[in-house]
Amino acid sequence: MKKRNWLLSACTVFLLGACSDETAQEPVDPAQDEATPTEIEEDVASESASEQKDSAQIEEQENAEEQESEEASEQAAKPRYRINPQNSKVEAIGDANEQAVLITIDDAPDTYALEMAKTLKELDVPAIFFVNGHFLDTEEEQENLSEIHDMGFAIGNHTNTHVNLKQSTESVQQEEILLLNDRVEAIIGEAPKFFRAPFGVNTEFSKALVQEQGMVRMNWTYGYDYMQGYMETDALTDIMVNAPELNNGGNLLMHDREWTNEALPQIIEGLRKKGYEFVDPNEIEGI
Repeated sequence: MKKRNWLLSACTVFLLGACSDETAQEPVDPAQDEATPTEIEEDVASESASEQKDSAQIEEQENAEEQESEEASEQAAKPRYRINPQNSKVEAIGDANEQAVLITIDDAPDTYALEMAKTLKELDVPAIFFVNGHFLDTEEEQENLSEIHDMGFAIGNHTNTHVNLKQSTESVQQEEILLLNDRVEAIIGEAPKFFRAPFGVNTEFSKALVQEQGMVRMNWTYGYDYMQGYMETDALTDIMVNAPELNNGGNLLMHDREWTNEALPQIIEGLRKKGYEFVDPNEIEGI
């Protein structure tokens, strides 16, 4: 009996030992299941460096684009033309095209100014519309001015009631100029940037006031639509395109008139055929 119990105990010990040895034959290698702390740190550092590189590249690209935009804006803001105060000719600055003329329309927005603006817009021709206050009395006239401005045309001051400044007191001159500035600003959100005196007649007082208001003063180099013999389409077209005064830097005077409205497309076409470009008022020095 004792011998049998001894055999059973020996077998039990042998089996337990065999199981223990089998389990120990395949030890678990931690390196096979997960990265070591060193490898984890290397991966994190690599990802961080990559992110920093990408961020630096994006920032560098954004800075380059911002610099290009600033340079383009600065270049666009530089004036390319100036108005000669002695003769009102448009003078090129730097490499601006000298064979260019400025289109101006006086007495707006009376009857045809809006239609003339649409014609010029369609022909891609910039211009200044010089405004009189007595053409801003009605809501329709004010809407016409707003539409002309919204099409991108420059607005000029031609006094409130088209008086002869030389025949007016200084207080009247001041009222004629400043009152119109206020009226225009109330309608389009900005005061006129240019000034043209009625009949081309300025005074020392009006010159000083216009300068104080930050406006560019000008008369014109030639215009014919208010003269006898040119108040019809064909004659006006011919003289505006073939006038002896036409040359580089011409400051062309036209008015809100029926015959001028009808002649305008042919005038523009004729000037272009002669090689003239058109000055953008926004590129004139002093505005």
